[in-house]
Amino acid sequence: MVAVFVSYTGAIMSHSQICCLVHVVFATAERRPCIRDEFRERLHRYVGGIARELGTPALAVGGTRDHIHLLLSLPRTLSVAKAVQLLKASSSKWIHENFPRTQGFAWQEGYGAFSIGVSQREVTVRYIERQEEHHRRYSFAEEMKKFLDVHGIEE
Repeated sequence: MVAVFVSYTGAIMSHSQICCLVHVVFATAERRPCIRDEFRERLHRYVGGIARELGTPALAVGGTRDHIHLLLSLPRTLSVAKAVQLLKASSSKWIHENFPRTQGFAWQEGYGAFSIGVSQREVTVRYIERQEEHHRRYSFAEEMKKFLDVHGIEE
């Protein structure tokens, strides 16, 4: 048997590396169904653009009339709380400026953020893309209860 030794210089880890995928969900205030069909797709694209500008690419954005889902790839420099705060504030402002008939639009205060492994990336993307179909069978409350249960979070 011949032993082979490989020299490790540490060059691979000269910079911080991170892979932090987070499934974020937040709802409209009082879960009012005010994300209208006429601008929902544009809202999703806008939120994706905000996320990209923040350096936290949105791998998927979807939702229904009363909530939104995002799969974010968080950088090492941005917390979940700060990302959600900026996404909600910017998107709310955009809605008010571009769709004045939605004067009462607001996001609810809270949000859900659930870490996912790389192996669940594509499953989560498909789930987010199929929100309309999903909510024909399950309510938002049922969906959130399941997320909390799966992640061991007590209400």
